[in-house]
Amino acid sequence: MSDTSNATDMSDTPDSSSASDAHAGSRRSPLRERVGIVIFGNDTPAGHFFDVVLIIVILLSIVAVMLDSMVAVSEQWGAELAILEWIFTILFTVEYALRLYSARNARKYATSFFGMVDLLAILPTFISVIFPPGRFLLTIRVLRVLRVFRVLKLVQFLGAEDVLFTALRAGRRKITVFMLAVSTIVVIVGSLMYVIEGADAGFTSIPRGVYWAIVTVTTVGYGDIAPMTPLGQMLAVLLMFTGYAIIAVPTGIVGVEMGRFYGGGQPAWKVCGACGRGSGTPNVAYCGFCGEPLQTNDTGQSG
Repeated sequence: MSDTSNATDMSDTPDSSSASDAHAGSRRSPLRERVGIVIFGNDTPAGHFFDVVLIIVILLSIVAVMLDSMVAVSEQWGAELAILEWIFTILFTVEYALRLYSARNARKYATSFFGMVDLLAILPTFISVIFPPGRFLLTIRVLRVLRVFRVLKLVQFLGAEDVLFTALRAGRRKITVFMLAVSTIVVIVGSLMYVIEGADAGFTSIPRGVYWAIVTVTTVGYGDIAPMTPLGQMLAVLLMFTGYAIIAVPTGIVGVEMGRFYGGGQPAWKVCGACGRGSGTPNVAYCGFCGEPLQTNDTGQSG
């Protein structure tokens, strides 16, 4: 009786569920299995060849869309480019259907990043039947070129993405404060330039002034609007210097967080036993306020 109960309990465990999934996968037809190996794998010559050909076709389709957006080319070769686009779309539709057919979990593939990208790569052509400008959204196919990482055996470099996103998440509050400070600066300077320069210099409104301030502080400098008065030019110079100083701030924030990631986390917080102040700066042994030795605080917080 106990054996039966134990067997029943074990059937509800994740390991048993995984075994059931594996057993279900083993019942796949040989044709479906071969198609899956070619489409989803690149360890075989056929799989590698398929991925290389796919990337070439993707790039050709993107070039076709770009050429179609050029008036001179579209007027002369519009019909040919349209036919070519439908050929590409049919090929990608067949490929998407084969991926759904050969995937071990079709729903998981369809809702994955590459699954959604594959779907979006074919939808614009069908949408263009109702809304013609929608065909230019086909440039989203460039995202499919990310498969080149898999083809060239560069998947290990994608791990660096996790480090970058971890650093951005860790520094999101500092970056938010920084962006708010920059937004405040451009609004104030844009308003001042509207008052100082006025409509004669192109500053027809405060939003127009804010636009100029953003272009200037980011060191882009389109040149479509420029201050004419000495006071306005002086303010512009100050904003330009501010822009160069601002560039280093987000870089420093992300750099510090990445350093903490590779260094095994945040540095230990040290507390002064005399005045109670703390410091998280590495390699600092003495309090910067009273000069007494610092002691490591295991809680990671001051006092």
